[in-house]
Amino acid sequence: MRQILLTIVFLYISVSSFAQIQQNPLASKDVEAQKKWVDSVYTSLSLEEKVGQLYMVQVMSKQDQAANEKIIDLIRTHHIGGIIYSLGDPVRQAKLNNELQALSKIPLLIGMDAEWGLSMRLDSTYAFPWNMTLGAISDNNLIEQTGKQIGEHCKRLGVHFNFAPVVDINTNPLNPIIGNRSFGEDRDNVTQKASAFMKGMQGAGVLASAKHFPGHGDTDQDSHKTLPTINFNKKRIDSIELYPYKKLINEGLSSVMVAHLKVPSLEPTGSPSSLSKHIVTDILKDKLGFQGLIFTDALDMKGAADFKEVGSIDLAAFKAGNDVMLMSENVAIGISKIVEAYNSGEITEARLELSVKKILQAKYKVGLNKYQPIDLNNLSDDLNRQKDNILYEELMESAITIVKNEKSLLPIRKLEDKTIAYVKFGDDDGSVFLKELKKYTKVHQIEGDSLEGLMAKLQDYNTVIIGLHRSNQNPWKSYQFTETELTWLYEIAKTHNVVLDVFVKPYALSDLTTIKNIESIVVSYQNSKIAQEKSAQLIFGAIESQGSLPVSIGSYFKVGDGIKNNAIKRLSYTVPERVGMDSKKLNKIDSLALKAIHGKMTPGIQLLVARKGKVIYNKSFGKHTYSGKEVVEFDDIYDVASLTKILATLPLLMELEEKGEVTLDTKLSQILPSYKNSNKANITLKAMLSHYARLRPWEPFYAHTLDSATKRPSEKYYRTERTEKFNIEVAQNLYLRSDYPDSIQKIIKDSDLLSRTQYRYSDFPYFILKKYIENYYDRTLDFLVQEHFYKSLGANYTMYNPYHKVSNKKIVPTEVDDYYRFREVHGYVHDMGAAMQDGIGGHAGIFSNANDVAKIMQMFLQKGFYGGQRYFKSETLDKFNTCYYCDKGNRRGIGFDKPQLGEDGPTCGCISLNSFGHSGFTGTYAWADPEEEIVYVFLANRTYPNATHNLLLKENIRTDIQRLIYEAIIE
Repeated sequence: MRQILLTIVFLYISVSSFAQIQQNPLASKDVEAQKKWVDSVYTSLSLEEKVGQLYMVQVMSKQDQAANEKIIDLIRTHHIGGIIYSLGDPVRQAKLNNELQALSKIPLLIGMDAEWGLSMRLDSTYAFPWNMTLGAISDNNLIEQTGKQIGEHCKRLGVHFNFAPVVDINTNPLNPIIGNRSFGEDRDNVTQKASAFMKGMQGAGVLASAKHFPGHGDTDQDSHKTLPTINFNKKRIDSIELYPYKKLINEGLSSVMVAHLKVPSLEPTGSPSSLSKHIVTDILKDKLGFQGLIFTDALDMKGAADFKEVGSIDLAAFKAGNDVMLMSENVAIGISKIVEAYNSGEITEARLELSVKKILQAKYKVGLNKYQPIDLNNLSDDLNRQKDNILYEELMESAITIVKNEKSLLPIRKLEDKTIAYVKFGDDDGSVFLKELKKYTKVHQIEGDSLEGLMAKLQDYNTVIIGLHRSNQNPWKSYQFTETELTWLYEIAKTHNVVLDVFVKPYALSDLTTIKNIESIVVSYQNSKIAQEKSAQLIFGAIESQGSLPVSIGSYFKVGDGIKNNAIKRLSYTVPERVGMDSKKLNKIDSLALKAIHGKMTPGIQLLVARKGKVIYNKSFGKHTYSGKEVVEFDDIYDVASLTKILATLPLLMELEEKGEVTLDTKLSQILPSYKNSNKANITLKAMLSHYARLRPWEPFYAHTLDSATKRPSEKYYRTERTEKFNIEVAQNLYLRSDYPDSIQKIIKDSDLLSRTQYRYSDFPYFILKKYIENYYDRTLDFLVQEHFYKSLGANYTMYNPYHKVSNKKIVPTEVDDYYRFREVHGYVHDMGAAMQDGIGGHAGIFSNANDVAKIMQMFLQKGFYGGQRYFKSETLDKFNTCYYCDKGNRRGIGFDKPQLGEDGPTCGCISLNSFGHSGFTGTYAWADPEEEIVYVFLANRTYPNATHNLLLKENIRTDIQRLIYEAIIE
């Protein structure tokens, strides 16, 4: 037994010892060819050229020609080995890089600080989330993908080394220079994230550099300005600060950047860590077994520059064990100092050879043995790809963290009971957040110059969303609340349900002296456009909450805290590729929409496409009128005409069917006694709503009320002022007799039936159902749909008679009426029969925007479920979405239109037979396809200025767009 134990101990020691010896991370796959190239280049170099390889100098592509000439001189005269690019733009950098590479005898090794992407240094390039944000994500595959895509950007721009990832463990909330650049305070999480990032980036062919050795995470000073001190003992540093390096070295880390830090427990002399042989050589190279490249941090930083005279710093750094002198204060002097030390024997040939050959190995590994200039074609597009937006969305969805959620306020449900205000804190923009919140329900921004004024305005609201918005420009920007904001927050929270959403790093919450009255707290980490959008979606349950805090926050929250909420099936908003659609193909829709506008088929259009519960296309085109100035916007509302049938009347009937009040076989005489002795007594709901009941298509009811001579509204039926007997407002200052709706019902009841049973579209069923439903509930249709559906769905742009509630600037006009009302129809329903029912028809009268229509269609698509609420049973939707008379040549479902059975019909002919929808006279169209999970909404006012010519229909604009949608499906 003793022998077995000794063997186990020996094996453990052997394995542990072996783990500290890193395989050469700079070795390429063709190691023999690499060695041959490295040896050949090395032997061809003079001493000065070898020493020149040790230097990487800073270049800004925005710099002037004089500065460029100095770099050219360093290349020609001093044979520098590399460049670290800083501020500028990508195209200028690429051009400059090609010029400089052409001048260098040995291709230059190019580095950049691109911790969150090239945008850390360059404009017009992509910015991924800060590391602190990434630290909140549990799925490390996403972190690896981030490293990969940043690596792809770097490689495309000719960058070989990215000085990332930062592996500092940010245990000091007051750290002025690391903070958001760290993955957090937990060493294991930091290590896992850094490892994934490194693997992704190096997998893309760009070498990683872990920094800032031996650990810059627990300082309260900036090494750019001074020499920060790390006062921990060796044991603490070994177990925390050095932990990530040990792991990453064993996993193939290419390089390490050594910080300028004062670490008394590791270097008692007080020398900066970057100049300490004990730290660089004894610990990093010998103890940790690191064989990759070692870079100094910038030697012109105060943390190093104040320690020795110019040039002597370079020599001290090299003697300490560094391979690359980064951003020397004076390259020429530095090189001369190292050459002098070499000639005096202070530096051996072996020492010089070790560093230079490592640099040459790195050059070979990144392909500089076969250098190719940067291709300038499509450079900007290649650095700003759709796949980058997709990844950013996935990262933010995975990161945003709910840290408190009393009363389960989030996700916000029961919208019918909520009056929601948004109050913006901070000095940066929160408009994207507000716009996204408004997609879900009515949200008003409330502002005030004083607390008293603000509180007075908030009296009408029971829920307040407070967003702290500070600059997202870089991770060092201010993130704290002001004293005034804290006071206002506490006061608002005393009297309202509050959702506090901070679009800054989590440490902002440390300013709170109490969180007692704040029901929900969300950490969104950054104030980017996508962060604001995704946070709003999370608040309303369109996406799940997944994030966990990467740091602790005072006594309130600990690292790892995060409340997980499931999504509640509200529409979210994303890019097409996330749901298997092609953006470029989908954008072809634009040309058809513009064709309709330019061809005067309609003055304006709202268009929306959703798939798999995500809106992927939502655009507006044109203006309210051809000659007007009002451009169509997201929140403008259209008269949706016959879409009213499936958006209002049909769902109310489906409810009654579920309650058992009616069945599809119920006859009209059973729901309306007045029909018992009529020719329609035995017509069933099934036949009537399938347009298979011999009902006449329509009746021009208004024509009966016109003066026979003038052909204008007769005084017998109309007044220009409202009275008790004339109180149906068909237009501004035009009031119909109050009893005329009864006449309409009688005309329908007494009308003749068609001679034979065949499919014939008719509005009559919805006049009849309006009367039945309103009788049943003793309420008007407009009240019923609001209370039963629209309020809880958050369909706050959907209504009858909008002229009572909405500014005319947000209502799209439908026609210049020259046959009935003799004025522009604006804010009043276009359909004459609906207007004669006080604007509230079962067949027409609803106004809405595309986003609201999509919510209702998505609820249908989800078999009656939306926003955490079940409106119908699944089988009810199936029952109404069935074609009962297909064998008779009738495609219709119950209320819903269905795809054509032959060549001609309401769809593109490229859609599943299980799909359903409807169209409207004003040019509107809404369709849902359960098989492809697609919702398509098209709103227009093609009837303006007159309804005579239906060019939209003749040119197949709506169905051609539908075809493009289906052609864009890629999976």
